[in-house]
Amino acid sequence: MSASQTTAAGGGSIERMLTRPLLAASFLIAVTVLAYLPVIRGGGFIWDDDAYVTANPLLRSASGLQDIWTKVGPRQGGTPQYYPLVFSVFWAQKHLWQDRPLGYHLFNVLMHALSAVLVWRILRRLRVPGALLAAAIFALHPVHVESVAWVTELKNVQSCLFYLLALLCYLRFLGLSESEVGTAVEYRRGCWPFFFMAVFLFLGALASKTVAATLPATILLILWWKTGRIRWQDILLTVPMLALGVGLGLLTAYLEAHVVGAQGRGWTLAPVERFLVAGRALWFYAGKLIWPGGLTFIYPRWEVSQAVWWQYLFPLAALAVMAALWSARKRIGRGPLAAVLFFAGTLFPRLSRS
Repeated sequence: MSASQTTAAGGGSIERMLTRPLLAASFLIAVTVLAYLPVIRGGGFIWDDDAYVTANPLLRSASGLQDIWTKVGPRQGGTPQYYPLVFSVFWAQKHLWQDRPLGYHLFNVLMHALSAVLVWRILRRLRVPGALLAAAIFALHPVHVESVAWVTELKNVQSCLFYLLALLCYLRFLGLSESEVGTAVEYRRGCWPFFFMAVFLFLGALASKTVAATLPATILLILWWKTGRIRWQDILLTVPMLALGVGLGLLTAYLEAHVVGAQGRGWTLAPVERFLVAGRALWFYAGKLIWPGGLTFIYPRWEVSQAVWWQYLFPLAALAVMAALWSARKRIGRGPLAAVLFFAGTLFPRLSRS
């Protein structure tokens, strides 16, 4: 056997090894923990970790745990944001390791690693090429560092984990499958326990952070990508999730405006200005995914003006990209457009409050 054949055989063996669930999952968890070792070893508490964790009186007693779920807003004796599942986890951690940051950081890192494993499993189920590589990029991408390394941002990591679990259960419920050749997709709804589990996990995602409310739209988008159509029964099946997402989303919007203080001149934009900010934000976040340089907690505020012509180029360019992908869907497939719509749709809760 030649050297090139030996190399190819070795590479194929590694590839086959990493497609095995246990080995692939172990690989993703290992690389994630290794990447975040500096945080695990030396990370401390920062910024508002005191208000949310170390100095939060609700985390000290059983009555505090009850208040986390039954009271909304600090004035009523509740938490600053109504994410009761996050603060319940903080409550448990507070009793496990008090104010020692190691446990909090390790918990965040492991949850992020499990999310990477779920990304791999979902992409494998959808037969997306390079699923393991995509999951590894998800695990190690610098844009996640803020959420994983900052104790208070457990809400992002935990919501992501429940979101992915709910999506995986829903895909099991649909029974989506794709043959090795061709594009025909058959799906069935024969596993109702997976449906109810998906709704329950989705509620867990919303109770961690309501940005997860986009999951019903994601499910319909996947169905369109794989089948080329969305049936009325497909829409009806997402109604329970949609109702939960809208209800808790409106509650979050109210709390941010009237409790957190996200109102006033700096938060009031005309519809056209929101359109301009949303279009620019899409390109901004896409740019950070491609080249994650200059990452920071808070970015300088953009000066938005309806009178500046070039600011309209951002949203118009985004719409042009979507239109071009729609026109080319028969030649290149529906996947690229579905990916762009998923990216924009996932950002929508944030863009709509810009």
